[in-house]
Amino acid sequence: MFRGISFSVEAGNLLQLVGPNGSGKSTLLRLIAGLCDIADGSLALDGGHEELSIGQQCHYAAHQDAIKPALTVVENLRFWSGFLGGGNVDGALAAFDLKRLETFPAALLSAGQRHRLSLSRLALLPRPIWLLDEPTVGLDSASLEKLWALIRDHLVKGGLAIAATHVPLPFPGTEKLDLGVEAAA
Repeated sequence: MFRGISFSVEAGNLLQLVGPNGSGKSTLLRLIAGLCDIADGSLALDGGHEELSIGQQCHYAAHQDAIKPALTVVENLRFWSGFLGGGNVDGALAAFDLKRLETFPAALLSAGQRHRLSLSRLALLPRPIWLLDEPTVGLDSASLEKLWALIRDHLVKGGLAIAATHVPLPFPGTEKLDLGVEAAA
């Protein structure tokens, strides 16, 4: 439960959630994604698709990698393409330089490669809202640059992003919402 939390994020902008571990950053992202019920208060999306929930208009990239270890890299992306209702699998492979690994079983990938595969869903199919929970963990500098480029492109196209992370983000004008221990109950 949160007390006194109020925020808005305009199209083309990024909101960074900050605060110590356990302050509710991941919980807030799960609430927005529709994975938890809101006990009190409201959540609204202006200009979204009227027939879809806010969660259905989000890409939620949790800090746990949403991949199936028994499937190959490309099979994982095809699964998500089917689940999400379409998408550009080749574009998603290219977004994080995964083409050369497409036939590898996900179980054999390094932690960084697994995270790149999980994040590649962002490039699979456009969604107006990106919810990013510790998106930088396990990424090398080249992969971070690819992530920054993908986020930048999403924002330029009018998308919005909310990221829970302890690292500085390289986007001028990034707003911060501090969920210090006083905000979480």
